[in-house]
Amino acid sequence: MYQLMRNLLFRLPPETAHDLSLSGLDLVQKLGLLDKLVRRPGDLPVRVMGLEFPNPVGLAAGLDKNADHLDALGALGFGFIEVGTVTPVAQPGNPRPRMFRLEEHQAIINRMGFNNHGLEHLLDRVKHRRYSGVLGINVGKNKATPNEESESDYRKGIAAVYPQADYITVNVSSPNTPGLRDLQFGDSLKGLMFAIKDEQSRCQKETGRYVPIAVKIAPDMDDEAVKFVAAALRESAMDGVIATNTTISREAVSGHRHADEAGGLSGLPVRDASTHVIGLLHAELGEAVPIIGVGGVTDGNSAAEKIRAGASLVQLYTGFIYRGPALIRESVEAIRALKEG
Repeated sequence: MYQLMRNLLFRLPPETAHDLSLSGLDLVQKLGLLDKLVRRPGDLPVRVMGLEFPNPVGLAAGLDKNADHLDALGALGFGFIEVGTVTPVAQPGNPRPRMFRLEEHQAIINRMGFNNHGLEHLLDRVKHRRYSGVLGINVGKNKATPNEESESDYRKGIAAVYPQADYITVNVSSPNTPGLRDLQFGDSLKGLMFAIKDEQSRCQKETGRYVPIAVKIAPDMDDEAVKFVAAALRESAMDGVIATNTTISREAVSGHRHADEAGGLSGLPVRDASTHVIGLLHAELGEAVPIIGVGGVTDGNSAAEKIRAGASLVQLYTGFIYRGPALIRESVEAIRALKEG
């Protein structure tokens, strides 16, 4: 049924199809029909960052930026859901069109630009959710905020979402906010990580609960840069790392009519680069900093591949758009088979 719906939706512009899909999912969930239409995976519990996940397959940030569809998405069988990226102040993002399908590559290029309704809107949706599973909230900086003032935006985001989140992700790797990826390198990265941990400590004292924080990084770093990131993660005692965001490389889609569109490329073409970064991080970090693997998970094998490389959890995004809810169950079962030997 999903394939039939997808064929119809893919005749529409990508962003229009995205919005219609989520609105339709909300309607089906409210009518109580999801149980009849979706085969959820069996439990495969795992403990990561001090949290209990019913299964290791989650939804990556970006699909539900404003937490408007939490209840419906939460009913599909994900082990956890990450919403956002949310910025302190609402912003429209980049001009349309800003999302492009590369169907023969099972890929998407987007340059959304952290379009979102801001912290107040997202927190209102989160507070009124029925979804009771593990919730991650991804925070970023506003486009208008200079890099040298980015710490303030991240502190605002962390402080605001801390009481509602099970874990928080700090996004320093989107290619669609000018200069953002510069925060992944050198003293900028170290300074930001220590500021993040300082804000976490302040919030812990204020709320009486510890909320783990992960940093989301890009796949477009050489091996030495990844090793530097690993050292900074370990030195700052970060709780987790998400590897990886979208890529700016177009090598895998060269010649496609959308290949020259600006933005981040996601889906199958980023699979190998993401897995390579995961492997490097795990070699440097061991079990000291858990890794959440994302990028190119389009079937059960690629989900298990991320776990084999060193990830403790995986996330879906583009593969979920192309495959639908069946990919959740397939990924969980592939990871189960891997763990059972």
